[in-house]
Amino acid sequence: MSDSRPGIDPKAPLQFVINAAAGSNAADAKREVIEGALNAAGRQGNLLFSHPVDLVQVAQQATTQAIATRTAVVAVGGDGTLNTVAQAAHALGCPMGVVPQGTFNYFARTHGIPSDPTEATRQLLQWSPWPVQVAAINDRVFLVNASLGLYPDLLEDREAYKARFGRSRWVAFWAAAITLLRAQRRLRLRIEQGAAVRDVKALTLFVGNNRLQLEQLGVEPEQVMRAAYITAVMLRPIGTLSMLRLMLHGAMGTLGEAHSVEHFEFDHLVVRPTLVPGRRGIKVAFDGEVTRLSAPLDFRVLSKPLYLLKPGPQLDPSDTTAPPTSSGP
Repeated sequence: MSDSRPGIDPKAPLQFVINAAAGSNAADAKREVIEGALNAAGRQGNLLFSHPVDLVQVAQQATTQAIATRTAVVAVGGDGTLNTVAQAAHALGCPMGVVPQGTFNYFARTHGIPSDPTEATRQLLQWSPWPVQVAAINDRVFLVNASLGLYPDLLEDREAYKARFGRSRWVAFWAAAITLLRAQRRLRLRIEQGAAVRDVKALTLFVGNNRLQLEQLGVEPEQVMRAAYITAVMLRPIGTLSMLRLMLHGAMGTLGEAHSVEHFEFDHLVVRPTLVPGRRGIKVAFDGEVTRLSAPLDFRVLSKPLYLLKPGPQLDPSDTTAPPTSSGP
């Protein structure tokens, strides 16, 4: 099997897309880390600092330049930044690197990318692009998860608590607990999976494309998560006492054992929510970003991979049938 991975010219400047206002303390710290790694490796890079409102445009410009010069675009930031850059990189088939700076960093950790920005920058300069699985909700690519219902509310509450109390995992867990305990809004969904159609009521529908996050929740598939499949998790309406039990399952990583939780694998799923009269869209979240999308919602695994700078697969030298590339969520 031929190796169809895109190549990278080590003499071409890498395009770094950085979610920070130029001249801020955060921007100066990020510049110091990246330029230090580039200088030590004798590599070049263009550092493109962006306000959040300009991130889409900057990511598209950086990706176009990376394709033209046969190099990679590198996302520096949290899940939202990674998602924005991945949208552009996936569309053009451009190699993408990651310097994670989020709270949980599920995508980076799944693919062996260090959480420390200095180490992540240093190592990505040595890595080659490898194909990884991505999924989509309508026309939006997502790397880790996409959801509707309770989970987008949880993300909005989490950001509000972080703005007030700071960024930490404890703040994130506390915000989640408060959101869950006051959960009341129910979704009415028509779910179409191939020829099977069913109507359900749920508090949330969560779709995961990340093995690590699903394992920590305790809802991973019975076998190893299969390539070309993603996992849906539905939480049925429950009372306050049952919600407390559910939170305990979540804290213990045994959410899949809760009676109110259903999970299943799929490669394509159409969801038709019952909307409030006069409202055409529904609030959804993907990779930590909350927006509104038009219904119906089309969840699917994309046949085209994202080419990520990451450690190469550990292949058995005696396996002569092993392909030269790897994929997976």
